[in-house]
Amino acid sequence: MCATCGCAGDGAVIHLDDHGHGHGHGHEHDNGHERSHGQLIAPADSRTITLQRKVLAKNDDIAQRNRDWLAECGVFMLNLMSSPGAGKTTLLEHTGKDLADRLSIAVIEGDQETTLDAGRIRAAGIRVVQINTGAGCHLDAEMVARALTAIDPARGSIVIIENVGNLVCPALFDLGEASRVVLASVTEGADKPMKYPVMFRQADLVVVSKTDLLPYVDFDLERYAADMARISPAARLMQLSAVSGEGMNQWYDWLRLSLPGPG
Repeated sequence: MCATCGCAGDGAVIHLDDHGHGHGHGHEHDNGHERSHGQLIAPADSRTITLQRKVLAKNDDIAQRNRDWLAECGVFMLNLMSSPGAGKTTLLEHTGKDLADRLSIAVIEGDQETTLDAGRIRAAGIRVVQINTGAGCHLDAEMVARALTAIDPARGSIVIIENVGNLVCPALFDLGEASRVVLASVTEGADKPMKYPVMFRQADLVVVSKTDLLPYVDFDLERYAADMARISPAARLMQLSAVSGEGMNQWYDWLRLSLPGPG
């Protein structure tokens, strides 16, 4: 059991090739260190804080190594996070198809089970590595490090992490990304920045998705923008619909401008 967020992440499976031939290995930990291994610890117990710090310290160290390696390779990696069903995979499908001749993109796909989303992304012409976390509710830096080794991204390319659908735990874990993008669909309601401030506070870009459905749902864009301005004034706010294509060029421009320069 993860001492930080309570999820059981030891059963992670990484599918290392493009044809579904998985090679499953749980991410490893030193005996008795980062995991509580089934021991229930009271929330007020000081041991909980100690374990949390150990988990995050180890993760942050690996994340920094990921970041340094990506910078050396001239690769831009972003961490795409949202609640389930917000439209991450649909956005990536359209991005891969529309930018096939302009950008080299690879995806690290995180889900608890199945390779369904990886199959959709692969069908869109994007290289993808699937990570199944089992009972785990987020990706961590070690999982991403192994996936990056499998992808071996080319200089000047983009790696997009599609994190496990969850507005809580993924916000705690640095993966070595250069940017954090939060996707929030209009079908979820406009209250999410206020209800999940940790996630939105750390975002570099917040994308309001499924705007083609605005005439049919109760979603207050002005309220949403005002809440975001209070919670994360530095974050950029963008609106788009992958289905209708509205606003997609802004997303594509943001990706292109995020690429590291030569040298």
